[in-house]
Amino acid sequence: MLQAVSSTLVKFQCEFGIQSSRGVLFSMVSTPSGLSEWFCEDVSLRNGQYCFSWGEDKAVATLVGMKRDEWIRFQWIEGMPTNEDAYFEFRIRTDAMTGDHSLQVIDFSEPEDVEEARELWEAQVEKLRHILGA
Repeated sequence: MLQAVSSTLVKFQCEFGIQSSRGVLFSMVSTPSGLSEWFCEDVSLRNGQYCFSWGEDKAVATLVGMKRDEWIRFQWIEGMPTNEDAYFEFRIRTDAMTGDHSLQVIDFSEPEDVEEARELWEAQVEKLRHILGA
């Protein structure tokens, strides 16, 4: 699903099946220690701002909302292309019939970079699955 947000960014979503408990999965997407295991090399939290590091590259985001064990939303404020309407969000969904969990990623990208962004999320979530033993 693509949705235009501004003249330059589009919203997209990816969903990945994850074999894990909701609590463990939420910890991996919401805490600096969890995020630094699969999303980036390091995350520090200072004054409500999350500083994400990938080698020499750094980006800062602020937590804009969350509901424990269900969803968390961050907004880039430095180091990444920013747009006041853009954010990245993790949602944990549970299939009512099977009880299986999935991780939904909501993010924004330049229209011509959406497929590359999806591939990056696929690689990152594959790393998460490996860490979780899923």
